Amino acid sequence: MSEPVARLSIRRLVVVPAVITLAVTLLRLVGELQHWSPKFFSREGGGAFAIVGIVWLVPIFGIYFAIRLNQTGHGPASRGRAIGFALAALVVGIGLSMVIFKLSMPIVATIVSANLAMLLALWIAYRGWPALGKVELIYGLAARIPVAILMFVAMAANWGTHYEQGPPGFPQMGLVSKWFLIGLMPQLTLWIAFTVIVGSLFGGLALLFQKRQPVSELRPQGSAPKGIGAHS
Repeated sequence: MSEPVARLSIRRLVVVPAVITLAVTLLRLVGELQHWSPKFFSREGGGAFAIVGIVWLVPIFGIYFAIRLNQTGHGPASRGRAIGFALAALVVGIGLSMVIFKLSMPIVATIVSANLAMLLALWIAYRGWPALGKVELIYGLAARIPVAILMFVAMAANWGTHYEQGPPGFPQMGLVSKWFLIGLMPQLTLWIAFTVIVGSLFGGLALLFQKRQPVSELRPQGSAPKGIGAHS
């Protein structure tokens, strides 16, 4: 039975997915340090789409968040709008990235530009269903801040994991500069945008099979009641 249509705590909604995501991150680290199967725990730069990774959790939790929000009356103003904005964000993100890479700028400028460009795509996806966008944003931060911290430790310790690998042609530089460019900034821009966009897309698609519920109120845990509009 669904939660009564009243207020929904964002923290309560996100905490279990965040804990599961952290557990997968730590499992991935252990697997790489122990040289387990590359199919599951690749040490190549970017992760090489290894089976064990938090990227695969984004669509799963996007569906979960969307269903929970809809069940408690926080569905989108329009399902078509939610899906359409997520698709538009995906197209914009991919398109901007292609343009930036074709400019053949120095690799550092390319990394910075590509990561910052994803913030526009994030904003577009957020506008399609702000309630889900807010939850995805908080979940994304909970998932990616630990990864950013882990990357700094891995780089400092030189563990040889994928958390330390820059893109091809990445220049030699100091620890802090390297971590900022391929660790902190991507985790807080590119990967947060990916979480909001992909989570919103799969969440919106999941609602095609869900019944719309009356609109209610969404708020962070512990805050005073405050409504959240469909087009904030």
